[in-house]
Amino acid sequence: MGRGGGRVKGADPYISGHGDLRYDVTHYALSLTYALPSNKLDGTAEITCRAVGELSQVALDLRLKPLKVSVAGRKVSRHRVLAGKLTITLAEPVAAGEEFTVTVKFSGNPAPIAKRGQDAAGWEELDDGVIVASQPHGAPSWFPCNDRPSSKATYELTLTTAADYQVEFSGELVTQQRRGAQRTWTFRQTQPISSYLATVQIGRYQVITQKSVVPLRVVGPAGIKNNGFSASFGRQPEMMALFVDRFGPYPFTGYTTVITDDPLEIPLESASLSTFGRNFAAADWDSVRLVAHELAHQWFGNAVTAREWRDIWLHEGFACYAEWLWSEASGQRSVADWARHHHAILAGASQKTVLSDPTASEMFEDWVYKRGALTLHALRAEVGDQVFFDILRSWVATHRGGSVSTADFVAHCSEVAGRDLAAWFGPWLHETALPPLP
Repeated sequence: MGRGGGRVKGADPYISGHGDLRYDVTHYALSLTYALPSNKLDGTAEITCRAVGELSQVALDLRLKPLKVSVAGRKVSRHRVLAGKLTITLAEPVAAGEEFTVTVKFSGNPAPIAKRGQDAAGWEELDDGVIVASQPHGAPSWFPCNDRPSSKATYELTLTTAADYQVEFSGELVTQQRRGAQRTWTFRQTQPISSYLATVQIGRYQVITQKSVVPLRVVGPAGIKNNGFSASFGRQPEMMALFVDRFGPYPFTGYTTVITDDPLEIPLESASLSTFGRNFAAADWDSVRLVAHELAHQWFGNAVTAREWRDIWLHEGFACYAEWLWSEASGQRSVADWARHHHAILAGASQKTVLSDPTASEMFEDWVYKRGALTLHALRAEVGDQVFFDILRSWVATHRGGSVSTADFVAHCSEVAGRDLAAWFGPWLHETALPPLP
């Protein structure tokens, strides 16, 4: 398929039909109005793009109805919608490297997007409010985007909804203004993030500020500080201090934890914000570890993002290892104990695919998380603590705001360690058999 035209099959083999490699988005300006009772979303998106090569078509991912489409300074010969793709054909091509702005006015009733072999993802109604969990394919449920992890952009969001609801977004609050029964919230995210990491959360919430080395907020329902809050979310300032020490400076301006009144099966990852159900305000290890896990994703996954979904271990293995680091630092089981525990479990199970390419159906399976963490622990034993944590800190510092691959990580480790580690990584990354634990 040429860069100029033809049907876009998708940018990532794991998520069919999503993304367009022919251009990058550098900025989204989203203006939204949302009616809670009817789940009606009306919006306008101004999308700043840069052509990779000469470009005569722009394909955006969108599951709502486009009402009006324009391209600044360019005549649009036609646009069409097919299978979640809004394809815009230009009368004259855009030159390689040239910036252009696409404006889409859209409307509809957003709902999670279902994909074969994956859980539904995207905009979802709660009993009283909204959550957006877009990983890995849900962003087009609520705005037009180039939905691939390697297209990272900054954001401005303005959202108007009922005045008695709190609105949160993956970014810093700029203003809020009430006008009668409505309130308008404006946010900005100045760090480039992938479309799946942009989220909106709407609910009847109160805000709790936590004292920390980084601005921390917990947004949740009344009475959320009861029960096990202090053992899980109450430890976030200490977790933040530990991770800043181990991973380097926090990559965003602040961190918000949204706790819904509805129970959730798993936490939801997004940039500078994580979402949990009320059931995670508990003292059990599975709740506590996931609070640490989602915080660690701000470095590994959100600031430094896999170029393709096949490299998901660069997110999940690192966040899982952060759980073990917190366990040891908080006086519970040591990292070595956790490594032995999970190595024994994986050694007794058959593995059909490799960590460097787990397949779409396996990419969120627990073995990917645990084998990824074990790979890091084995690396730590191989190079020593000082070099290992130098690797992690310099990895984030070098690639913050960018996209990476497994090959990039192996090369980075080799450079910091001062020797070629490609052969050492081979069994851990590219073979199904589990190597012995050092």
